[in-house]
Amino acid sequence: MRIIITFLFSVSVLTTSAQKVVDKIVGVVNDKIILLSDIESQSQQYIQEYGAELPANMKCELLDQLLIQKLLLAQAILDSVEIAEEEVDNELDKRIRYFSNMTGGITKLEEYYGKSIVEIKDEFRTEIRDQMLSSREQQNIIGDVKINPSDVKVFFNTISSDSLPFYDAEVQVGQIIFKPRVIPEMKQFAIDKITELRNRALKGEDFATLASLYSEDPGSVDKGGALDFVNRGELDPNFEGAAFSLKIPGDISPVVESTFGYHIIQLIERRGERINVRHILITPKTTSFDLTKAKSRGDTVYQKLSAGQISFSDAVNKFSEDEDSKNNGGMLVNNNSGNTFFTIPDLGDNDKSLVFTIDSLKAGEFSKPELFRDKDGKMMYRIVYLKTESVAHKGNMKDDYDKFQAAALSQKQAAVFSEWVKEKIARSYTFIDPQFIDCDTMTKWKQNSQKP
Repeated sequence: MRIIITFLFSVSVLTTSAQKVVDKIVGVVNDKIILLSDIESQSQQYIQEYGAELPANMKCELLDQLLIQKLLLAQAILDSVEIAEEEVDNELDKRIRYFSNMTGGITKLEEYYGKSIVEIKDEFRTEIRDQMLSSREQQNIIGDVKINPSDVKVFFNTISSDSLPFYDAEVQVGQIIFKPRVIPEMKQFAIDKITELRNRALKGEDFATLASLYSEDPGSVDKGGALDFVNRGELDPNFEGAAFSLKIPGDISPVVESTFGYHIIQLIERRGERINVRHILITPKTTSFDLTKAKSRGDTVYQKLSAGQISFSDAVNKFSEDEDSKNNGGMLVNNNSGNTFFTIPDLGDNDKSLVFTIDSLKAGEFSKPELFRDKDGKMMYRIVYLKTESVAHKGNMKDDYDKFQAAALSQKQAAVFSEWVKEKIARSYTFIDPQFIDCDTMTKWKQNSQKP
């Protein structure tokens, strides 16, 4: 099933060759039009993003997707589908971050468009909202599609033995995290220290020098606490709120608590929705006694798990102190695939220490609480759960039911969506330019295609 187009700012990302195209209408759905420049700009962005030549019939595929997007948008409006402004802002921020990385940074992106980030957001806000409305409507159409074990079996049986996929050895790994809890006295010590540094800065001592001497943020201490320009949505919410409330360069925030500790922030420069600040971070310290208590909590949970007194998922919900994995039932997610299956190399890329831990476990077993460092270098304990383990093999229903279930569901959703598109086309006015009308992907649009 095709995903509705979500290329970033596609209509205006044109190369020189695309700009030379004489524009014209190449597709119409009811009162919505698609221009040749839309197709050319999407094509050029594909080349830029993937660094490859445009596949045969790709322009036809792009036109088809844009036409479907128009159908979905019209239906979303009829169904009163809503997208909150905050959702649109978050999507704009995400795409700007992505595209600024492609172009060499925020400044390069602004130079490319000849506009500020605020102006770029305003220009593309409607387009992004329309894309999100279309995507939301598509999910509404296929969201209620369900399959049962019989459907999965039928799907599996349609695959010839020679066509069955071959899977590398994979594991599913979960964890329960036990963090050392900072005692109130250590928190107060950190607050007192950051408050003293704030008072010194307010009395005239150089903020950057204080940051270089005392800040506990390893990423900025060598730069006098400077973070360089960032956008909304890229920082800890509490830190960001305090930073963006500063109005005049040189202003210093009150003490701010974040997930990292306690900060004071000084504004360097603000450009619309981008901000450059420096900060000083003081982190409340944990002691060996705090770590010992974290291990003790882990030992208690391990005994319950080993005795079968509690399930892994219940233990995660009741005891885990890591929100990222807790929200996924304790299971780690493979960023490469988006699911919970890891090859050993993938798991090593995620966390090398996990590879050694699961080497001594069998599927269904738990490790004793082990000491480790998280991605921020903080010490804590965790129980590791090896849920499943497979050897390299040809796909089969016993070992790979979840994968075939997902594939069968995707196929059924595609069929439901395809039928919806066909019904909507039959009740819509459409026009396809002769340049595209003979493409195979345009077959379903021909029945109602007319001259504009």
